[in-house]
Amino acid sequence: MKNTILYLSTLLLLAISVQAQDFKFALVTDIHVTKDSLAYNDLKKTIDQINNTPNLSFVLVTGDLTEEGDRESLNKVKLLLDRLKVKYYAISGNHETKWSESGSTDFGHIFNGDRFKFEYNGYTFLGFNTGPIIRMMDGHVAPQDITWLEKEFSSAKQGTPFILVTHYPLQDGDVDNWYEVTDLARKYNIKAVLGGHYHRNLLFSYDGIPGIINRSNLRDKTDNKGGYSLYEVNKDSISVYEHKIGQNPKKWGGYSLTEKYYTEDNSNYKRPSDSVNHIYPKIKEKWITRIGGTIYSSPVIYNNKIYVGDDTGLLTCLSLSDGLINWTFKSNNRIVGTPAVEEGIVIFGSADKNIYGIDSETGKQIWKYPTQEAVLGAVTIENGIAYIGASDQTFRAIDIKSGKLVWEYAHVKGYIETKPLIYKDKVIFGAWDNNLYALNKRTGELLWTWNGDLTRMHFSPAAVWPVAAHGKIFFTAPDRVMTALDAETGQTIWRTKESMVRETIGLSADKTQLYSKTMQDSVVCYSAIANVPERIWATNVGYGYDHAPSMPVEKDGVVFGSTKNGLIFALEAKDGNLLWKHKIGNSLINTVVPLNNKECLFTSAEGHVGILVNLE
Repeated sequence: MKNTILYLSTLLLLAISVQAQDFKFALVTDIHVTKDSLAYNDLKKTIDQINNTPNLSFVLVTGDLTEEGDRESLNKVKLLLDRLKVKYYAISGNHETKWSESGSTDFGHIFNGDRFKFEYNGYTFLGFNTGPIIRMMDGHVAPQDITWLEKEFSSAKQGTPFILVTHYPLQDGDVDNWYEVTDLARKYNIKAVLGGHYHRNLLFSYDGIPGIINRSNLRDKTDNKGGYSLYEVNKDSISVYEHKIGQNPKKWGGYSLTEKYYTEDNSNYKRPSDSVNHIYPKIKEKWITRIGGTIYSSPVIYNNKIYVGDDTGLLTCLSLSDGLINWTFKSNNRIVGTPAVEEGIVIFGSADKNIYGIDSETGKQIWKYPTQEAVLGAVTIENGIAYIGASDQTFRAIDIKSGKLVWEYAHVKGYIETKPLIYKDKVIFGAWDNNLYALNKRTGELLWTWNGDLTRMHFSPAAVWPVAAHGKIFFTAPDRVMTALDAETGQTIWRTKESMVRETIGLSADKTQLYSKTMQDSVVCYSAIANVPERIWATNVGYGYDHAPSMPVEKDGVVFGSTKNGLIFALEAKDGNLLWKHKIGNSLINTVVPLNNKECLFTSAEGHVGILVNLE
C-alpha cells in the first residue's frame, strides 16, 4: 500500500511538472505602421484580441513594426503595445534599420534594447537584430551580436533548450552571414528559430535548425483581415496557429521538440563559394585587418594612413603599407558615413549626435560640434570647409580647424545619408524626402530642389553619391532610373530606365563617361556629354542580384566596383572588358578606393579593411 501511494505521488508530481512546461504565446510581425495608415488599426485590433485570449504567457514582436523606421511611428507602436496585458519582447526589422533617421538607435531607446533574453518554463528565448543598418544589402548579424549569442549559449546550463527570434530568415539570400549563426547555434540545443519578413506562413530549415516564418499583421488581400500567430509549447512539440481578427485560430504547422533535426557537421549545408578566386589566381589580398565591428563606411587615405569608422562607434587609423592599427578614437554611437581628411584633421559624424574633428596623427579630439539628431551623412571637404548632412533635417558647412559653423540650411525635409557633391558654386545632396538639393556652397542659400514627382520616400535619391560634369548633375535612385539634371536650374535633361540601375554612379577621370551597376549582373556605361541617354557599353560581370549603394570608381583606365556579397571586380574603362573578380567574404563591400590600376583599398560589413592587388 505504501509503495502504491508513493507511486501515485510520483505520477502526480510528474503530471504537475509536465503541465508546468506547457505554455502559449503570441507572435506579431511585419506591422508596418506609418504616421497615418490602416496598419495602426490592424495592430490595435490585434492587441485587443490578444488581450481577450486566455492563458497567454507573453508576446513576441519580430520586426518591421514601422514602414519608415521613424521615431513618430515607433512611438505610436510602443503606445499600442504597452496596452498588452502580458509582457512583450520586440526586435527590429529591416524597415527599422535600413530606413532610420537615428541610424537605427531609436529602436533601442524606445524599446529598451535591440535584442532580448528571457527564460520561460525552462526555455531560453534569444532575440537579436538581423540588420542591415542604413545600407541596402542583405540582412547581416553584427559581430557583436554573434559574440553575445556565443556568450549566452556557452554560459547556459548544458542541454538548455533555446528558441531564437529574428526578423530575417537565417538563410542564403536573406542574411549574408547566416552560416556564422547556424554553425554556432548547432553546437547547442536549439529548438526553433521564429521570425517574419516574408509576410506569410512557412516552415523552413536553417542548416537543419527548424525555422518558422509567420504572416504579417497587415490585413491580407483575400479576406481583408489582419492577423498574427499563436504558439503552443508542450513537452513534445511546438505548434503554430494563424489567428485572424475575429476568427478562430487555425493550426498550420509545427515541429517536434524531441527530435534532433541537425548535427554539428557542416558538410551537408550550402556555403558561399569562392571559386571565382581560382579563376583569377593573380588577384591577391595584400593584407587584411579585422577591426572588430561591422563597417558601413568607405575608407579614406591621408598621408599614407587609412581612416575608417565602424558600427561600434570607433574611428580607426591604420597604416596603408601593412594594415597595422595606429590608434582608435571612440565616439558614443555608430559611425555610418564615410569620413574625410584635410590639413591633418579627420572629420566624421556619429549617431551620437555629434560631428567630430580629430587629429589625424594622434587620434586626439580637436573639437566636437553637437547636433539635434544622429549624423549619418558622409563628409566632403573643400578649402578647409567640411560639408555634412544630419538627421535633424539640417545641412552644415563647418570650418575644419575651429569646428565652428560657417552656415547651415535647416529646411531639409528628411534625414541625410549621402556624400555631398561640390560642383562649381554649389553643394548638392539628396535626402530621404524624395528631394535633391542644391545650395550655394558659400552661403547655404537654397538654389533649387528636384523631386521628379517621386511618390514614395523609399524612391529618394538619398543613398547615391551624385557626380557632375559638363553642366549636368547625374544620379541614380531606388526608382531604378538614371537621371541627368541641369546644374544651374535643377531641370531634368534626361531620365532612363533602360538599364535598371539603382543607387550607384561613377564618373570617368576624363569626365566623359558614367558608370553604374544594374540590379542583375551587369555594369553599364553612359555618355556624360550627350543630352540624351546614350549607352556606350554594358558588361555582364556575373555578380547576380545586387542593390548595394557601392559606387563604381575609375583609376588609371580601370573601373573598380563591389557588391553586397563580398565581390570586388575590375573592368576596362574604355570598353567594359572584364579584367578580374575576387570574393573577399559574403557581406557588403563598401565603395572601394583604388590606389592605382592594380590595387584597391576596401572595407566590408564583416569588419575587414584590406588591399587587393593584381599581380599580373
